[in-house]
Amino acid sequence: ASLSSRSMASKTPVGFIGLGNMGTPMAKNLLKNGYPIIATDVFPESRKELQDTGAQVVDSPADVAEKADRIITMLPSSPNVIEVYTGPNGILKKVKKGTLLIDSSTIDPAVSREMALAAEKMGAVFMDAPVSGGVGAASLAKLTFMVGGVEEEYQAAQELLTCMGANVVYCGQVGTGQAAKICNNMLLAIGMIGTAETMNLGIRLGLDPKLLAKILNMSSGRCWSSDTYNPVPGVMEGVPSANNYQGGFGTTLMAKDLGLAQNTATNTKTPIPLGSLAHQIFRVMCSRGYANKDFSSVFQFLREEEGQ
Repeated sequence: ASLSSRSMASKTPVGFIGLGNMGTPMAKNLLKNGYPIIATDVFPESRKELQDTGAQVVDSPADVAEKADRIITMLPSSPNVIEVYTGPNGILKKVKKGTLLIDSSTIDPAVSREMALAAEKMGAVFMDAPVSGGVGAASLAKLTFMVGGVEEEYQAAQELLTCMGANVVYCGQVGTGQAAKICNNMLLAIGMIGTAETMNLGIRLGLDPKLLAKILNMSSGRCWSSDTYNPVPGVMEGVPSANNYQGGFGTTLMAKDLGLAQNTATNTKTPIPLGSLAHQIFRVMCSRGYANKDFSSVFQFLREEEGQ
């Protein structure tokens, strides 16, 4: 036997459901680490790339659950997660007792808790493990995973997640991974809008954008959006603003995460005045042609608003 098939023999198959822009590179990294993969996606064309890389493709989440006792899901939103776990062909229809279920989708923490309860009834363990880092980090196995769930099961989850990410952080009970991700992205959105407004005002006042960024970044206004991901074209290289806002973290995705922040804030009666306003701004951008551009294109959007 070749070396790789021998190391494969020691690793039991891992199920992977959701083979989109994030799921496919994540599953490939598990394959690279010698885990046999049993995968499915609701779109047959999404399955092909992974099948060509050596994964076994099956028809439904229930089929995955029949063949694997560790399953990772990476899906666009809460309704997809509910369907994949609890639908007529869902994981929980065929799940084996003791199966570890790891959901890396970004969804409402309340839905994660709901899924955990449903899994528990079937004798399975559910953990939420949303990611930050995007498609590039997914390919390079440099994602950050924020994990919520029963602490005793964390180590079993960590074994798989370290094959796909550079940082894995245990956050607490089920739902806390989602909470950490949602809170970070709310602050990121607010900071990006603030940076875009600030840069635009400074430019209108006659400051050179590079100089202004330099001053901000040595002063108390400095933030990640100003020093690592500046939204003004020409200020930094290797960021979406340098490439017509292509790639990066799409405005649609930011609007989605802010919608989750808004829901959780409403449910917990938490005031988020700037988070709410950020949500509205990114939603308007989505309807004005910025949906697929990186969220730092809010700089361009602001300039358009003032009739530049």
